[in-house]
Amino acid sequence: MLSRRFIPPDGGMNTAEYAVGTLAAVAFAGLLYKVLTSNIIQSALTAIIQRALK
Repeated sequence: MLSRRFIPPDGGMNTAEYAVGTLAAVAFAGLLYKVLTSNIIQSALTAIIQRALK
C-alpha cells in the first residue's frame, strides 16, 4: 500500500500574484484618475450636479 501525504488546496495568493494584482489595481486607478479629471468628464459631471440641484 502506498502512503499519500495530504496536500492542502492552495487557498490564497502567493507573493507574485499579490504583486501583479497590486500593479493592476494601481494601473486601473491611474487610468480612472485620468478619465475623471479630463475636461469633458468634469464638465459633464458639473452639468449633472447642477441639474440635480435645481
